[in-house]
Amino acid sequence: MQNASSSLGSSLGSSFGPATRPAAEPPPGTGAGPVLDLGPFRAAPLRTDPYPHLIAQRCLNPAMMAALRHDFPRLERPGYHPVGTFTPRGAFAQLLGEIGAGALDQAMGEKFGLEFTALPRMVTVRYTSAAHEGRPHTDGPRKVATLLLYMHPGWASPEGRIRVLRDKSFASTVSEVDPSEGNVFAFLRSDQSWHGHTPYTGERRVVQVTWLRDAEAAARKQQMGRLAWWLKGLFRR
Repeated sequence: MQNASSSLGSSLGSSFGPATRPAAEPPPGTGAGPVLDLGPFRAAPLRTDPYPHLIAQRCLNPAMMAALRHDFPRLERPGYHPVGTFTPRGAFAQLLGEIGAGALDQAMGEKFGLEFTALPRMVTVRYTSAAHEGRPHTDGPRKVATLLLYMHPGWASPEGRIRVLRDKSFASTVSEVDPSEGNVFAFLRSDQSWHGHTPYTGERRVVQVTWLRDAEAAARKQQMGRLAWWLKGLFRR
């Protein structure tokens, strides 16, 4: 196991209703087998410059890709949507089930040297990016780690690619990852874990998995996420 660290310091209701749009065409064949492929994730090297992080590719089963594209929720509002604010279906619902089943927690623990299975986990989903999003940041101290699973079917734009940064300037870029299907960026949160992407407006599919320090932090984060989701909808009317 590669150890980046050996220790850690210490609702608005169930749902606001589905935020998905009905499919315009019948679903394609669903393929077979699991959706996640953690082999490339486990094989990817742990990078420690400028903070512990991991970049991997091809972390989705190719046989499930057509079904995933079809079933990814069309969330019209920009930003990350808590899973409880929409209704997952088909292959995408299967993906969420696999994220919650424990194998991803174990793989994160193997790479980063922490016990992720004991940490509360939150999953949020993005379909659309707005121009004001992506500014460099480090994430809040209640977070332990974040994994971004990108699911956009091909990416041609030079913008909208997540960047690993040394500080809050894009000029300090160490590496970058585009949001193409199967790409993963995972990192331990710290005061040095700067990341962000240059402005991009349009479709940009991402599943974000966040591990938090304790149940209280998880409950507060869930409540804040639901409140932000509700307020964004209110001001768009």
